[in-house]
Amino acid sequence: MREPPTRYPRRIPVVRAWWPLILLMALLQACTTGPARNAVPDGQAQTAGIPGIERARAWGDDPPLWLDPSLFALSDAEVRAEFPGIYGRPHDYLAISGGGSDGAFGAGLLNGWTAAGTRPEFTIVTGISTGALIAPFAFLGPEYDAALRGFYTRYATKDLLRKRSWIEILGTESIADTAPLRDKITELITPEVLERIAAEGRRGRRLFIGTVNLDQARPVVWDITEIAASGQPGTPELIRDIMLASASASASASVPGAFPPVHIAVEGADGRRYEEMHVDGGTATQVFLYPLGLDWKRVLRKLEVPGTPKVYVVRNSKIMLDPEAVPRRLPAIAERSISSLIRTQGIGDMYRMFLGAKRDGLDYNLASVPEDFPGKSAEPFDPVYMSALYDLGYRLARAGYPWAKTPPGTVVTE
Repeated sequence: MREPPTRYPRRIPVVRAWWPLILLMALLQACTTGPARNAVPDGQAQTAGIPGIERARAWGDDPPLWLDPSLFALSDAEVRAEFPGIYGRPHDYLAISGGGSDGAFGAGLLNGWTAAGTRPEFTIVTGISTGALIAPFAFLGPEYDAALRGFYTRYATKDLLRKRSWIEILGTESIADTAPLRDKITELITPEVLERIAAEGRRGRRLFIGTVNLDQARPVVWDITEIAASGQPGTPELIRDIMLASASASASASVPGAFPPVHIAVEGADGRRYEEMHVDGGTATQVFLYPLGLDWKRVLRKLEVPGTPKVYVVRNSKIMLDPEAVPRRLPAIAERSISSLIRTQGIGDMYRMFLGAKRDGLDYNLASVPEDFPGKSAEPFDPVYMSALYDLGYRLARAGYPWAKTPPGTVVTE
């Protein structure tokens, strides 16, 4: 295993260089009319769905409307038949956060966990932003560890993003083109991978990826297992679109407008086709498992889960931002302010999940990038930086990761 380098490149402010372009694009496009969208009418936004896949997704801030009739109305025999791989068995849940190139930490941690011989088969895996790229392979298990390592140690920014020309910028939605990233997702999410995901879904396991419906400004949770098993035309493209929407801004979530939204076709209650605009799920939440409004104890009783389920939260970043002398310039101040907001949002998400775990009787476990990790990324995807972070996550997990039992700054008295 490669040891991390002892010296790290000086950080190049690549992200800040985009701010003048973003401001110019906003000024110029304010004077022009953009391409028309066939957006979902306001009255149908709550009921629009993916044709042929009724349970493809749900709002991330409300329990699914179909949960009661689909689970709680079933007899014990019916539940056992529909969820054969998770009924009456211990449960382990994995929630993978956003964090851009810091996703290398989560990839290394998972692979080191495999090497330690203690990595469980997860009942549920969720991913958002960079976590959306990790989640399918974490869900499928150690057989796909090499794919995780390759993605987070091999590619540089030029392999995943293309900076648009000035002329292109004036007529489009973003500074960067994520077509190269989509090509990589297509290479990784093969028909074989989709069939494996569908097969695990038929056992009752679940893989969820989060995006944000920008028109409604609400989080959306996509059931990738349900979609993969649907057999509907266009399923592979839909899953890749969902992953791209969630992950495309993961290179730098602190630069709004840098990466394009993904347009997903839906069907309204009137039978007509419309278009939703989806962006990085990290604009709503940094990590998730299930809405707090869901009675998870009731779910556990219905599935006759023995013992105490474990929830593992992987935060692909440090808890604290590295200190930085912010220049007295608008782009630098704006970027640092948004980064601070994202950090605080992520901490709030950890507390929300901890509250849900304590209420529902789950064993909470948290991993994050160590505060003393000295690396600085020289670009949105820096393979030198990511390789060092991957190796760190791998070593920590292989030695037996010291999972935190509470979010930072929390004191729990029994």
